[in-house]
Amino acid sequence: MIDRSDVRPHPMPDSSRVTPTEKLQSFASRVTDRIRLGWSYLHEGWIRLTSGMEMEELWAQFKAEATESSRLYKQEVIQHTGWTESSWKRPFQVFGRLFWSVLKKLSPARRVFLLLNLILAILAIFDLSFLIFTRTLEFTLAFLGILTILILVLADHISMKRDIEIAREIQRWLLPRRAPEVPGIDVAFTTRPAQSIGGDYYDAFQRSGDGPLLIAVADVAGKSVPAAMLMATFQASLRALATSRHSLSELIDRLNRQMYSNSNRGRFTTAFIAELDPATGVLLYLCAGHNPPILRRADGSIERLNSDNIPLGIELAEEYQVAASHLDLGDVLVIYTDGVTEARNRDRQQFGEDRLVSVLQSSPEQQAAITLADILRSLANFVAASPQHDDITCMVVRRT
Repeated sequence: MIDRSDVRPHPMPDSSRVTPTEKLQSFASRVTDRIRLGWSYLHEGWIRLTSGMEMEELWAQFKAEATESSRLYKQEVIQHTGWTESSWKRPFQVFGRLFWSVLKKLSPARRVFLLLNLILAILAIFDLSFLIFTRTLEFTLAFLGILTILILVLADHISMKRDIEIAREIQRWLLPRRAPEVPGIDVAFTTRPAQSIGGDYYDAFQRSGDGPLLIAVADVAGKSVPAAMLMATFQASLRALATSRHSLSELIDRLNRQMYSNSNRGRFTTAFIAELDPATGVLLYLCAGHNPPILRRADGSIERLNSDNIPLGIELAEEYQVAASHLDLGDVLVIYTDGVTEARNRDRQQFGEDRLVSVLQSSPEQQAAITLADILRSLANFVAASPQHDDITCMVVRRT
């Protein structure tokens, strides 16, 4: 057993020996530590909330998202009221059209619920109380009701954003990540959707083991989910038809039929589709309502590959005409969507085809990836901090 007779209690500090100055210093030290800890938590929470973005970046993102979100409502207001009218009725017409545009996008149950809460708010504003309802109760119920609708809409938005992220990942799987390795051909490509998902499409693959290289760049009319779905249809149809032994003309005819049957509400697809023989450099191509690709010859001269064809998916019985050209050693073919040439800076000026040609003429003979990087760098310098309004896709093909 332990003999506790020799165990002496630890002497307690004599508080009387602590001077008032030491007490004040100890208190100040504890307060300082708590402030630092609280500031650390606050700073960490702010970083998580803003994802590490600066205030200027947050404000720019807010303005871009607000502009994009209000674009649909603004179009409806302009369509029904007309901005050129000068009348005392105009503000009320704009407000009424905007209110109705928002209201009809809600479900019927939420419309009724929102109107009931607005009625309660109006009664509270004019101090019209009845039965058990007082002005304070009416304001409280209206506030809670509108807050409930806001939470439901935010929940729908979060769920929609999650679904869009999934669709974005699927779209990434559909687009090639690496250029095909074809002897004598150097290919580089990139795409930058204006929103989470876009309607631009690009592809480059050999139709068979040693067959011609199939090149495709397409732009589906519209943006977001509907355009992305039609783009996926285009990709699946093109890949499936390319496995057959049909000529390029027959392939495009069948592809047009597929796009016509799957297009709705007048959606169409502009496209540049070509077959390039790696051995001979023979290029068969079709430009269906698309921006004519730019062909820079090895001697620096510029050609444009244009053909008079309407976009795919408009006319079922349209006969598309395939044209022919030739790529010599050192020739560079640049295929792009209108998001490149129509990109705007702060002064609302477009990048334009002339600037794109100037970049190609100033670029020496080099790899396709370097030429593509020069184009993107020039585009970024021109646009600067202006928001992107359309999908940007560019492909560079060089014969080596």
